[in-house]
Amino acid sequence: MRIGLVTESGYPYVSGDAGPWCERLVRGLEQHEFDLYALSRSRRQEDEGWVPLPPQVGRVRTAPLWTAEDDGVAHGRRARRRFAECYGELAAVVCTADRDDPRVHVGPDGPRGLGDPGAPDGLTGGTDAQADRFASALYGLAELARDEGGLAGALRSETAVRALERACRAPGAPSAAREARVRDLLAVAAHLERALRPLSLDWYEDDGLGAADLCHTAAGGTAALPGLLARHFCDVPLLVTEYGVQLRAHFLATDAGTTAPGVRSLLAAFHRALAAEVYRRAAVVTHGNAHARRWQERCGADRAQLRTVPPGMDAAPFAEAGESPEAADPGTLVWVGRIEPAKDLVSLLHAFAEVRRQETGARLRIVGTAAGPDAAAYLGHCRALAAQLFPDEADGPHTVGDNPVSFEELGGPEAPTLADAYASGAVVVLSSVVEGLPVSLVEAMFCGRATVSTDVGAVVEVIGGTGLVVPPRNPRALADACVTLLHDPERRARLGAAARARALELFTVEQNIAAFNGIYLEIVSHCPVRRVLLDDSGEPLPFAAPAEAHVPGHWTAVPAHAPEATR
Repeated sequence: MRIGLVTESGYPYVSGDAGPWCERLVRGLEQHEFDLYALSRSRRQEDEGWVPLPPQVGRVRTAPLWTAEDDGVAHGRRARRRFAECYGELAAVVCTADRDDPRVHVGPDGPRGLGDPGAPDGLTGGTDAQADRFASALYGLAELARDEGGLAGALRSETAVRALERACRAPGAPSAAREARVRDLLAVAAHLERALRPLSLDWYEDDGLGAADLCHTAAGGTAALPGLLARHFCDVPLLVTEYGVQLRAHFLATDAGTTAPGVRSLLAAFHRALAAEVYRRAAVVTHGNAHARRWQERCGADRAQLRTVPPGMDAAPFAEAGESPEAADPGTLVWVGRIEPAKDLVSLLHAFAEVRRQETGARLRIVGTAAGPDAAAYLGHCRALAAQLFPDEADGPHTVGDNPVSFEELGGPEAPTLADAYASGAVVVLSSVVEGLPVSLVEAMFCGRATVSTDVGAVVEVIGGTGLVVPPRNPRALADACVTLLHDPERRARLGAAARARALELFTVEQNIAAFNGIYLEIVSHCPVRRVLLDDSGEPLPFAAPAEAHVPGHWTAVPAHAPEATR
C-alpha cells in the first residue's frame, strides 16, 4: 500500500512536533511504502535537516509555511473576479458562523465548557448549509490556485481585506465583527493567508498525493488541508490523526489580553469551520483519548468514524527502572516536564510546603526545561517562591541533599535520562491546570511509579485507577495525596505495579503500529477503484480493487421455492 503521510512541523525534520511518533509508525510498517509531505515551521528547522529515513520512504516533498514568497503569478480580470467571489463567500460564512454559534470564552485554562478544557459548548461548524458554503468557497480557492499557479499574492491583496470588511459590515453580522477596525481586518487577513498557504502547493496531481492509496495527516487544521485537496481532486481517502486537537491548540494560543475581540471571534469561526470540514471529509479520524474525542465530536465528527488509538511510546528506556521500583528514595517526590505556567508549579511548591510540615524529611525534585523567555521568567519566579517557602534551607545551591526543593535540567549529573529522573522518586507528581495527553504520566507508569495528578485533560483516562487524582489548583488536596503515599509503601508498590502493567498493555509502540495497520487496511478495503494498477507481470496489485465482502446493497433471504439458478 502507498501511504501519503502529511506532517506539519515534524517528521522528517530533526526537531518538531510528533516527529518520534511518525518515525516509529513509518519504521514499524515496513510492508507499506510511504511518501512524506512535510510542512516546515521555520528556517532553522529546515537548516537542521532530516533524520535518517528508512528504505520504505519513497520520496519526500517539503514546503515552508513560515514564509510566503511572491510566486510571481499575475491574475487576469477573470481570475481576480473568481478570487473575489470565493474569498468573499469564505468571509461571509465565517461571519455567519460567528453570529449563529455561541461564543466560546477563552481564558488562561482554555475554553470554558465540559471540564478542562474538555468538550466546550458551541464549537460546531454551523448548519449543513453553512458547511456546504464553506466547502464550496474553500475548494473554489483551491481550484483557482491550481488553474492559475498559486494564490500567494491574492491572499495578501487589498481585495481580500475589502472582502472581509464587507462581510463584517453586512446586515446581521455579529457585534464583534462590526466593531473590527482596519488593523483587526489586516490581522485576520494575514492569519487566513498563512492558514491557506497549502492551497497553492503542487502536491495534488498523479505525481504527488494523487498517486497514494491513502493520505494520512498527522494533525488537523492547516496540516489536513493537503489531505482535503487530495480527496477533492483525486478522491484519495483521508485518515486524520489528532493527538493534540488543532482547534484546542488555537484557542489556547489566543491571548485574550492582546488580541482584539473581533480578531478572536473571526479566527475562532474560521478554525471551527475548517475543523468541521476536515471531520466531514475524513474516512476515519483517530485520537489518543476521550478528552480529544469530545472535542472532535463537538466540532462535528461522526462518532462512527472515530477511533481511539493511544500514542505509542518506547518502553525500553524505562524497563530497568520499572523492574526495580525499590531503588527509589522513599521520601522523594519527582516532577518532570516542560516548565511553564500551565504546569502550575506554584501550587506544587505550596503543596510541598504542607508536605514538609507533615513529613520533615521529604524532598521535591523538579526536573525539566524552560524554553522561551516567558518560561525562563516563570522558572525564576518558582525559584524565588521556593526560597521564600524554605528560607532556612535556601542558602546553598539547589542540589538534592542540601535543599528540600531542587530545580534540575534533564541531562545533568543528577538526572542524565528521563528514566533516572523518574527512578529517583517514590512518587511522581503532576500539578497541571491544562493538559492534553499527559506523556510524563505514561513514562512514570512505565517506570512502575505511583502517581499523584490533578484532574485535567486525559489524566483519569490514562492512569485508569492506578494513581491518586485531586482537583487542580488545590495545594492542600495535592499535599494530602502525596503524604498518603509517602506514608504507605505497600500501597505505593501496588499502584506502581498496576500502573506499569497498564502502560505496557495500552501505550507501547507495538500496540500503536498494529492499530494503524488495521485502520489502513479497513479504509482501503472500502474504497472504490480509482485506477488499474498492474505489477511487472501484468497482474493486479494488492488493493487495486475493493474487498469482495464490501458489496453495495443488502443481502436478502432466498425463498425456498426460488429457481435453482438464484440460489
